[in-house]
Amino acid sequence: MAVVDANVSPEISLRKPSGNNLLVLLTGLLLLLTFGFAEFFGQLATFSQVLLLPLGVSAVISGLMGYGVVPFLRRLKAGQIIQEDGPQTHLSKAGTPTMGGIFFVPVVVIIAVIGSHFASAAIAVSLVTLAYMMIGWIDDWQILRQQSNKGLTPRMKLILQIAIAVAFCVWTAWTQSTTITNVTLPGSLILPLGTLFWALAVFVLVAESNATNLTDGVDGLAGGTAALAFLGLGILVATTTPELGIFCACMSGGCLGFVLHNRNPATVFMGDTGSLALGGALAAVGILSGNLWALFVVSGIFFVESLSVIAQVSYYKATKGPDGVGKRLLKMAPLHHHLELSGWCETQIVGIFYLINAGLAILAILSSL
Repeated sequence: MAVVDANVSPEISLRKPSGNNLLVLLTGLLLLLTFGFAEFFGQLATFSQVLLLPLGVSAVISGLMGYGVVPFLRRLKAGQIIQEDGPQTHLSKAGTPTMGGIFFVPVVVIIAVIGSHFASAAIAVSLVTLAYMMIGWIDDWQILRQQSNKGLTPRMKLILQIAIAVAFCVWTAWTQSTTITNVTLPGSLILPLGTLFWALAVFVLVAESNATNLTDGVDGLAGGTAALAFLGLGILVATTTPELGIFCACMSGGCLGFVLHNRNPATVFMGDTGSLALGGALAAVGILSGNLWALFVVSGIFFVESLSVIAQVSYYKATKGPDGVGKRLLKMAPLHHHLELSGWCETQIVGIFYLINAGLAILAILSSL
């Protein structure tokens, strides 16, 4: 008989899903999205070639790579440093290998570039992905080397992120048509931004990578929600820019292969190595394909997680008293930690966030038609 935690509200005190069930849920959602919209667009053959095959190949290879790399990271003593002021249940995760992004991001990029026949767009977004991955890897390595939570300084990390974003925008402006500076909104409303578009594009790249990074705090959360976000974007661009569709499908499959090892209880964390790369890749595809609105929608979970941190910090500063101590809007930020401290278990948070992100992916596709 299932044991119900008295601290959990009746609405969420049902049988808690296991990590394996969540992996099945994520796989099912990815397949339903692919086949559902293949039928919707009446292009099963195209979607199978552009999306399903790259997704499956990337998932299998990434998953297999994990079985070799995770023990290697453990031998390197690349264990995660857990913050003492975080949820107390996370202290038991200390020592779990991190930098897991190192075993699936490069593999996925190689598959995507080869699968797209070395298309320039796929190479460009792949380079952005690897560049953000390197920022994350340096940050993770510094943390491990110093055995503290201090890696790259926020200022240095931001400078590097902006530099990569600017380089990508310069390349895009040089190679793409001028219509890329138009942002298409629901209802076929076109917003011509002109040169302002590039400032927005730089902001999107930096904000998206950091938002994905903030979401990486619960087993399977960032990897699974990113997999759904990538597939949503991939479905949108599959027929117009198939090389970017292939890239998205590969990233989605790579995330699925990673979740095989990151599902609760996780045997590896992706670290900044993976989370910064995923955010950078999503943003690069959204910008290059002209789907900024769809990017915003499929990134809804990441946006809310970031907003919860901004709201927490702002409220704390605004309510500071003479003693220099302010009030907290949430029990802890980002939002997933607030839910944990409110009685939700990790698998409940992840399962519900998966379902929400699948709905957001559908909404993004339908609102962009």
